[in-house]
Amino acid sequence: MYMSSYFTVFKDESKLDINYIPMRLLHREYQFNLLNKFFQFSIESPGKMAQRVLMVGKVGTGKTALAKLFGLKIMQMAQEKGVNLRYVHVNCRERRGSLFMILQQAILNFYPNFPKRGYSSEELLQMLLQVLDEQNIFVILALDEIEALVQSEGADALYKLTRVHESRLKAPQRLSLIGILRELGCLEVLDESTKSTLQRNIIFLEEYSKNELRDILNVRAVLAFRSDVVLDESLDIIAELAERENGNARYAIELLWRAGKYADASNLQEVSPECVRRASSSVYPIVQKNAIFSLGLHEKLFLLGLARQFKHAKKAYLTMGEAEDAYRIVCEEYGEKPRGHTQLWKYVNNLSAADIVETQGSGSGLRGKTTLIGLPYVPAEELDRELSRRLGLNDG
Repeated sequence: MYMSSYFTVFKDESKLDINYIPMRLLHREYQFNLLNKFFQFSIESPGKMAQRVLMVGKVGTGKTALAKLFGLKIMQMAQEKGVNLRYVHVNCRERRGSLFMILQQAILNFYPNFPKRGYSSEELLQMLLQVLDEQNIFVILALDEIEALVQSEGADALYKLTRVHESRLKAPQRLSLIGILRELGCLEVLDESTKSTLQRNIIFLEEYSKNELRDILNVRAVLAFRSDVVLDESLDIIAELAERENGNARYAIELLWRAGKYADASNLQEVSPECVRRASSSVYPIVQKNAIFSLGLHEKLFLLGLARQFKHAKKAYLTMGEAEDAYRIVCEEYGEKPRGHTQLWKYVNNLSAADIVETQGSGSGLRGKTTLIGLPYVPAEELDRELSRRLGLNDG
């Protein structure tokens, strides 16, 4: 039986998985080096002290990836030095914000058959230290989404964790902490002593800029896709969309993956800007159809001209002149007299304010100054189809 060959734009789509940790995190070198400095003692003089570090940043700023990469690297360094150091990563939200469940997961890393019931969180904490003593292990415990722990158990849980060595003055200090959170405000409920202990070493991760997101996307595209199938214009659109989502690299990578899936579903040989628009529309339905279809007749005609141009153009932006030319062609088709440049400029501003189109200055590379118009939020093909159908009715 003949089987038709199946082409995919992907080479290794696992490189776009949320759990994939690249061996180098772009634009996080400073924060990585800072983590190394804070925990240098754990290799040079293990057991002499314990460290507490907070990593703070919005969703998609690379906190989890940075912590896990650091954990992997420092365990490799420790092994080379003959130090029994382990990095343990626990997501507090997945553990329902329960200190008991968090400590239970940590213990299971070293004692897989540990009983799952019958102890308090205080007893579990002491048992964790006992297990570490018995196996001569030093641990960096990363508590991801630590807000869930604070919300669930208040100040007591973090107080216990930060004070755990006070009753072990002559014993090695085996447990260090990394707290990962979106903002420091959630720690206001803590007592001043605990807050001071935790906030002594803070690493802030700022939102990624558009250029930084573009760098990240370039690397992931090379790892995940066949050579030259992802158009530069597509990566430009994704970077711009992700910058609008608070510089969210996680969103950018998901968008790139979805765009690839739309390319495969349409049997395309490349990931085009239209694939990105389809992906954007499915991930976050930013543009509501009602907002588009409540526009006036000539705004719809102008938008239809844009949609038809973007359907066939493998680029992220049209110049204002190209948009006006497309609008005039549509007006001729519908027997409407075109409006002038000033009125069309008002349409562009209205569409931009409604988040239907994206505008930016032309910058370098084009003669003279003009406005560039993009359509990143809705698939051009879908917009063409719907507007054509609507404009077949009497719009008044």
